[in-house]
Amino acid sequence: MSSQKIAIVSVYDKTGLLDLAKGLAQQNVRILASGGTARMIRESGFPVEDVSAITKAPEMLAGRVKTLHPAVHAGILARNLESDEKDLADQNINKVDYVICNLYPFKDTVAKVNVSIPEAVEEIDIGGVTLIRAAAKNHKRVTILSDPNDYAGFLSELEKGEISDSSRNRYALKAFEHTADYDAAISEFFRKEYAGSGDQHMALRYGANPHQKPASAYTANQQLPFKVLSGSPGYINLLDSLNAWPLVKELKEALGKPAAASFKHVSPAGAAIGLPLTPEEKKVYFVNDIEGIDSSPLAQAYARARGADRMSSFGDVIALSDIVDVPTASIISKEVSDGVIAPGYEDAALEILKKKKGGKYLVLQIDPDYTPGPIETRTVYGVTLQQHRNDAEISPKSFTTIITPKDAGALPESAARDLTVATITLKYTQSNSVCYAVNGQVIGLGAGQQSRIHCTRLAGDKADNWWMRFHERVLGIKWKKGTKRPDKSNAIDLLVSGQLPKDGAEREAFEAVFEQIPPPFTPEEREAWMKQLSNVCVSSDAFVSFTPFSMLQTIPQKFPSSCSS
Repeated sequence: MSSQKIAIVSVYDKTGLLDLAKGLAQQNVRILASGGTARMIRESGFPVEDVSAITKAPEMLAGRVKTLHPAVHAGILARNLESDEKDLADQNINKVDYVICNLYPFKDTVAKVNVSIPEAVEEIDIGGVTLIRAAAKNHKRVTILSDPNDYAGFLSELEKGEISDSSRNRYALKAFEHTADYDAAISEFFRKEYAGSGDQHMALRYGANPHQKPASAYTANQQLPFKVLSGSPGYINLLDSLNAWPLVKELKEALGKPAAASFKHVSPAGAAIGLPLTPEEKKVYFVNDIEGIDSSPLAQAYARARGADRMSSFGDVIALSDIVDVPTASIISKEVSDGVIAPGYEDAALEILKKKKGGKYLVLQIDPDYTPGPIETRTVYGVTLQQHRNDAEISPKSFTTIITPKDAGALPESAARDLTVATITLKYTQSNSVCYAVNGQVIGLGAGQQSRIHCTRLAGDKADNWWMRFHERVLGIKWKKGTKRPDKSNAIDLLVSGQLPKDGAEREAFEAVFEQIPPPFTPEEREAWMKQLSNVCVSSDAFVSFTPFSMLQTIPQKFPSSCSS
């Protein structure tokens, strides 16, 4: 057995190869190489031997088997142990000290138009991956170089006599990332080719925008947790669905009642649990003609969720905690919506939904027992971000330590309930976020603003508008026959917000939907009506940048008898 250092070199990317070979030769390192790597080094006049010099076996199968041999891998994997030394001596195998290897460009191959499976298969490197992984595994002794950019630093250390532990550690990490990226590219290609059933991989129409193609949804280790029963999901549809579903699942688990959420562009527009609806609520939420709603808590929940902010809910994705019944499907059939996700559907309800949008309405069935892994990963601008999933559990018990005013007594159960609704809803918004809730439903949500103060104002304005819709003037509106629900919602929003168009075509369009045009609200009327709303809760996803005392002083001015979190 020789004491001469040995390097095995097998690279597809030959950038810097000759400088590397020259440096290894100058340090009296024995170079073993394969195929085109050996040929390039030899033709340049540097000393090199074929790998067959130690394997005593020729390359075979058109070059597919070159380095897969115990003489290679025992030499790489051997540690400085007496038992390993004995095994090597018995087989007359020398240790390998340096492995220089990078892989066939699989990504470049599959990026070609109409690449065939046989073409892709030919670019799957076996021996190279094995060399890299073996050397990286034994990096406490072996140096693995998988990036030509590291050659110069490696040679500089080699000239000084030793490769440092920190360098070997860094090279090993890069090697593991190289093989992981390579394997991910291979699995992605074959996932698209072989997972056509949609169980594990699903092609999407496009990404967040129509020009962002291709787009897909997949899981690496198991089936997708949902089935498509109707329609075809888009990228944003799934972002909404997969954020909305855990929201309603958590609401149901925390409060024990069916829950619904209306999602729009990755934030909730509304969320609620199923509580009986008053006649006024039925009218405000446009559900007074829904047969069976009084016996369907799920339908009541969705009426409330959609009714929180009808303007923002236009074209929503709906999440429902329970099996969808006919009353709930009947509400959905009347609204402008992009899709729904739920754990199941009654046959008659599914038939109603499948007819929506000419059969293109998105209907997803989620596995209610699915639990995602604890780590979430996403890539932004080529950088991978990773965090622990937001699995904080929120329930009425979360608010037992809230400080109440002196002599006010303990926090009422209804307040703990509403704080639970508001705070769980905040979990699934784009921070910064503030949420108002009352009677088991969201009534105002400000999300994704740079200033949490502005979030508070936005949420408060929405809560104002929600409550103004219960004013007798709004309830008594006489609509022209044939006025559509979206037109009603738009007209009501203009009226209750006080943002009535003054003249021109917009004013004409506003007035055209009424049999009798309602007069605008005066500031005095608005103030008097707002004083009648009480027991509103507000929750923020983080510290509001004014003192808790001033916060508690300000909120009751808008909503008497309010509570906060």
